[in-house]
Amino acid sequence: MKLIMLGSGTSTGVPRIGDDWGECDPDEPRNRRTRVSIVVQSDSGSRILIDTSTDLRQQLLANRIDRVDAVLWTHDHADHCHGIDDLRVMRYDRSNPLPGFASEATMTRLKRRFDYIFAGQFGYPTLVEIRPVESVRMTAGFGIDSVEMPHGPAVSTAFRLEADGKSLVYATDFSEITSEMVDCFEGVDLLVCDCLRRKPHPTHAHLAMALDLGDRCAAERIVLTHLDKSMDYRALASEVPDHVTVGFDGLEIAL
Repeated sequence: MKLIMLGSGTSTGVPRIGDDWGECDPDEPRNRRTRVSIVVQSDSGSRILIDTSTDLRQQLLANRIDRVDAVLWTHDHADHCHGIDDLRVMRYDRSNPLPGFASEATMTRLKRRFDYIFAGQFGYPTLVEIRPVESVRMTAGFGIDSVEMPHGPAVSTAFRLEADGKSLVYATDFSEITSEMVDCFEGVDLLVCDCLRRKPHPTHAHLAMALDLGDRCAAERIVLTHLDKSMDYRALASEVPDHVTVGFDGLEIAL
């Protein structure tokens, strides 16, 4: 199984509009961050896309990805779903819609906001057939488990994917560690984890919380994501333990 990190930045990306790099060195390419999204690929070549970030077209082109076999959504915040229209190209050579999965609440909001994606319109076909993630245990050759995480006043869904004898958890946009999260993530080979900044934040994990989650679920390896402009790549990489990788756009990790 392989992780392909399409985007690793927070909702405004790095740099922010106005060429605002914050504490990030603009001469370090790994500090240039688009909005978060990943692809997970099995040994057979099946691919699951998690979230349709605002920068999805750019990300798919940069990583030469022209096909995915299913789409998962963590929640409906703009940076995680507003690139959804770029799924149109993924539908062209298919005889049926892409399988899609999200929590019931996220499904409802996505269908209200992007009705043409899920029901077709003006003669255009349905792009995605979406179902509650709670109803599925396997898709595209991946075993799937999920858990709801506190995200300030909202919630976000974390996914655990298993294939080829390996496991990967994608847990972004959470502000508290729950026992249900720890149980779902227990013993995972790779934890891709929310890590907005070093200081605590009301709706996101900070560095200490991300490392604590990895320890509590005994993750073999951690990749930090959803990084803001205070998180310079080289500075952060120098202070985290050896089993922790600072995520960046285009990062690939084979398990």
